[in-house]
Amino acid sequence: MTRDGAAAGPEPPVPLLVACALRIEQAALRSGGGRGAARPGPGCTVLRTGMGPRAAERAVGRALAAPELRLAPVLATGFCAGLVPGMSPGDLVVAEETRDPRGTVPCEGTALLAEALARAAPGRTVHTGALTGSDHVVRGQERAQLRATGAIAVDMESAATLWAAARAARAAGSGRHRPVAAVRVIVDAPEHELVRIGTLRGGISAFRVLRAVLPAFYDWHRSLLLPRR
Repeated sequence: MTRDGAAAGPEPPVPLLVACALRIEQAALRSGGGRGAARPGPGCTVLRTGMGPRAAERAVGRALAAPELRLAPVLATGFCAGLVPGMSPGDLVVAEETRDPRGTVPCEGTALLAEALARAAPGRTVHTGALTGSDHVVRGQERAQLRATGAIAVDMESAATLWAAARAARAAGSGRHRPVAAVRVIVDAPEHELVRIGTLRGGISAFRVLRAVLPAFYDWHRSLLLPRR
C-alpha cells in the first residue's frame, strides 16, 4: 500500500546489463535483431567497456554501483575466438562457466539461452562449454593449449565482466543472487583465423549474427523473473 492507502503498483522488473567491449559490437546490439525487432530499451542497458579484462572489470564495477543496476543480471557478449576444430565464423558460444586466473564463475540459464539463440539465429550452430579469458589476442599454438584445458572459446572480457559482477553482488550484501551469463559469436576459429574484424567475410558474418540475437537475451532476462519451482 502507498501512504495514501492506494494499492501499490507492481515492483518494476530488475533491469538487464549487457556488456560488450567494442564499438562495432555495441552498434550491432543497438541495431538489435533487424527491422521491427525489439531494441535495447529502459529494461536493458548496453555498456561498452573497452577492450581487455582490466577495462571490462572497471567499467562493469562502475556501472553496477549505480542504484538502478545494483541488482541487475549481467550478460557478457561480443565476438570471440573458437578453440575447437570445425567451428566457423558466425557460430555461437554459450558459456557454462567463465574462467580466468582468479577462478571460475558459473553461468545461469545455459540451456534456455542455447534454445533461444537457435530460434533467433536459425542455421547457426550453438556450442556450450567453458569460456576462458585472456589478456591478449590468442593465435596459433596457444589456441591448442587453451583447448587442452577443456575450454571451447576464448575472449578478453567475459571472464573479467562476470567476475566483476559477482564481486559487486557480494559487496552489495543484499543476500540476493545475481544471475550472470556469457554469449559470444565466433569471429575466428582454428581453420578461419582473421586479422581484422569487419574486413573479412567471417567478421561480417559475426556482426550479422550478433545483431540477430538480442531477443534471446530478453528471453533469458524474462526467465529470471519467473517464480522458481
